[in-house]
Amino acid sequence: MVRTRRQANSMTIMQHLAELRNRLVISIFAIAVGATVLLIAYEPVLNFLVSPYRDLCASKSSLRCDGTLYALGPIDGFAARMRIAAWGGVVMALPVVLWNIWRFIVPALTKREKRYSYFFVVSSVVLFVFGAYLAWWTLDKALEFLIGWSGADVTQNYQINKYVNLVVLMMLSFGVGFLTPVLLVFLQLVEVVSPRTLITQWRYVIVIIFIVAAVITPSGDPITLMALGVPLTVLYLIAVAIGALLLWRRRKTADA
Repeated sequence: MVRTRRQANSMTIMQHLAELRNRLVISIFAIAVGATVLLIAYEPVLNFLVSPYRDLCASKSSLRCDGTLYALGPIDGFAARMRIAAWGGVVMALPVVLWNIWRFIVPALTKREKRYSYFFVVSSVVLFVFGAYLAWWTLDKALEFLIGWSGADVTQNYQINKYVNLVVLMMLSFGVGFLTPVLLVFLQLVEVVSPRTLITQWRYVIVIIFIVAAVITPSGDPITLMALGVPLTVLYLIAVAIGALLLWRRRKTADA
């Protein structure tokens, strides 16, 4: 049921909790559906995740690796399958989860705010997917750097669980990192921060971006750091420009 602003403001705590429960149930159900799809499509998804490592070993004969993953325990393969299904379910259900979060945080949406909500949900999904794909695309370069630094006489034998953990964490860290521009635009719209403040503090922000990129990237190699830090810096500047433009249009409309 669509709530008006007056109805939203008059809701009791129990009604808010009931709505939160409904939003959580919908989000969890969407994640469960996505996880089920990933369980069924596990083999092609695993091949997609392993392909950068396999292609690297095939193209670089000097590297002591054959692109094969190993299970060192009876539950390693099962754990890898469940981890891919769980995190893949979250990614597939991301539009539903973001939409429910937005509708709960902003219970009474005006017509203009509804247009913003579509923008936030769509842009968040697009940026998350782009960030995850960028992590996958740079994976072979990161692995080549890490293998090269491990020594010429070291044979690479990767456990499936650890490899899946590395790839999934890299894709999630890139995807979440690419959501920060959306958060910046939102904070500007609700006037928590101003575009002028973000512009004047750009030197500190860039340093913070690269520090955070170094912390959240599980591989810790400079290639992955640059692949995450540079796009985030560009997206930061774009987010400030978008926020400034939206605020300018809002003030122009208010003056009119």
